[in-house]
Amino acid sequence: MGISKKLAERSGSVCELCGSTEGLSAYEVQPAKYGNEDDSVVVCATCSNQIENADAVEANHWRCLNDSMWSEVPAVQAMAWRMLTRLKAEGWPQDLLDMLYLDEETLAWAKASGVGEVADDKVVHRDSNGVILETGDTVVLIKDLPVKGSSMVAKRGTAVRKISLVYDNAEHIEGKVDGIQIVILTKFVKKM
Repeated sequence: MGISKKLAERSGSVCELCGSTEGLSAYEVQPAKYGNEDDSVVVCATCSNQIENADAVEANHWRCLNDSMWSEVPAVQAMAWRMLTRLKAEGWPQDLLDMLYLDEETLAWAKASGVGEVADDKVVHRDSNGVILETGDTVVLIKDLPVKGSSMVAKRGTAVRKISLVYDNAEHIEGKVDGIQIVILTKFVKKM
C-alpha cells in the first residue's frame, strides 16, 4: 500500500488539521523522522497555503486546532503545536498550548522548525515579575497611576483585560481602564 493510500485511510480522506475535504494533499512535516507516512499529515489547500505562507495566515481558520491537537498522530500533534505557537499572540492559542501535551520526542520534532524561539532582536514584554506578557492577557496594576492628559488615577489592584502590546517598545502595553484606552508601563503591572 502506498503512502498516499495509507494517509487517506488514516485521515478518513479529510484534512487532519481542519477537517475539510477540499483540495487534499500530503504535507511532510520537516525534518522527516521516519521516511514513511508517519512523517506526513493530510492537509487541505487552505491549511497548506497558510502553513507555507505566514502572511496568508487567518487566525480564526486555526480554531480547528482545538479538536485536531488531540490527534494520536505525532505529525498532526507537531503541526498543531507549530501553528498554535505561531499564533499565540492572538491570545486564545496560548490557552490551547497550555492544555496540549506532547511527549519529549514529538515536542522536539515540533520545535525543530524554529517556531516559537525568541529572537534576540524581538521585543519581549515582561511584567514586574519578569513574566512574559502576550496580547489578550489580563494584568493587574501594582500601584496607583495618574493618567496623563486627564484627572483620572488608575487605582492599584485594577484589572486591565485584553491588553495589547506596543510592538516596538518592550516597556509599554495598552489597555482600557474605566473605558479609557491608556498606555501603561510594564513595570507597574502583574500578569494574572
